[in-house]
Amino acid sequence: MTTDSPDSRVADGRGNSNDRVRRHNLSVVLCLAHRSRGISRSALTRQTGLNRSTIAALVGELVERQLLIEVEPDASNRVGRPSPIALPAPRAVVFAVNPEVDAITVGLVGLGGTVLGRIRRSTDGTPTVGSAVAIAAESIAELRARFEPEHVVLGIGVAIPGLVRARDGVVRLAPHLGWVDEPFSRELENATGLSVHAANDAHLGGIAENVFGAGRGVGDLVFLNGGASGIGSGIISGGRFVDGVEGYAGELGHTLVNSSGVTCHCGAIGCLETEVQQRRLLSLAHLANADSDELEAALIDSMSPEIRREVERQLDFLAVALRNAINTLNPRMIVLGGFLSPLYAVGKDYLDALIATPGLVAPRESVTIVRSELGVNRLMIGAAELAFEGVLDDPASFAPLR
Repeated sequence: MTTDSPDSRVADGRGNSNDRVRRHNLSVVLCLAHRSRGISRSALTRQTGLNRSTIAALVGELVERQLLIEVEPDASNRVGRPSPIALPAPRAVVFAVNPEVDAITVGLVGLGGTVLGRIRRSTDGTPTVGSAVAIAAESIAELRARFEPEHVVLGIGVAIPGLVRARDGVVRLAPHLGWVDEPFSRELENATGLSVHAANDAHLGGIAENVFGAGRGVGDLVFLNGGASGIGSGIISGGRFVDGVEGYAGELGHTLVNSSGVTCHCGAIGCLETEVQQRRLLSLAHLANADSDELEAALIDSMSPEIRREVERQLDFLAVALRNAINTLNPRMIVLGGFLSPLYAVGKDYLDALIATPGLVAPRESVTIVRSELGVNRLMIGAAELAFEGVLDDPASFAPLR
């Protein structure tokens, strides 16, 4: 099973000025403003095919609903009358939650993928569902107190490091967390009173990078995310996200890379995430806990021979998985996020050389490997897209925010 990428809401068809498809046109305009983080009326006219008066009416309704605001552009160095800019309004926000083995992170995110606030609470051990819900709810309450009543919360999106059943948000398996068939979304809804939507963290990171980051607009992309809970991926093929039958597609962390390796949490031998691990890098960098930005700084400042050997050992196994992905999926781009980004930063030439030889030449020639542009916010932004989906799909169903 595949789902449309966020861009497909505006890429699949032109607008229509007939009033019976007004809801569709509102969605098209809001999605364009959201993903571009601001767009002029003239650009909306060009991209939708709607006339200027229709665009003015649609933007006006979205402004009244407080989903957009309009500002006058800088008129300097321009010929003719400048077109007003439609920006995502600041009032409509969602919460994003990412439970990990060592921390619970909660963010407040506005339309346009703007992270307004972020709280990361370290845990003494691997959190249970109950403790993760309690910590997330506490952080959400803290952020609500800080930002309300200026903002109106539309819901919660959750990035889970594991398999999430698409139809009901049940966490079928998050092996590093030890969660099996856990109704995390329902528990969090009960604790907060907000609607909750959950999906795999790497899948959501891929959405974020495709809409706002390094892979913006790329129709064939693999996003590989590395975190404390292992490695996962989000896959876009032909402009559509690949989910699988129940939403479990993209588990490249369980690609076989070492037939003589150790047993993985999943029960198999030699999976990628048993050989490529954040924990080993943190230990060598003498860090108990760190996000990807902090890890990168530590690795760059202390590239000891021992660290260099470990970096190259991990890149050897990462290259095996990437060659498999390149030969199987033929992507235009591979985006490396989480701790894989600093790993690539300190060993770029080494990994590039491994990917270059050997292998099938044709798919290898067409792929570019890049680092995530969104850094520590990638999962917050991706999870927020889940919670924003309702308003993006049908802005007319939401009453003006007061």
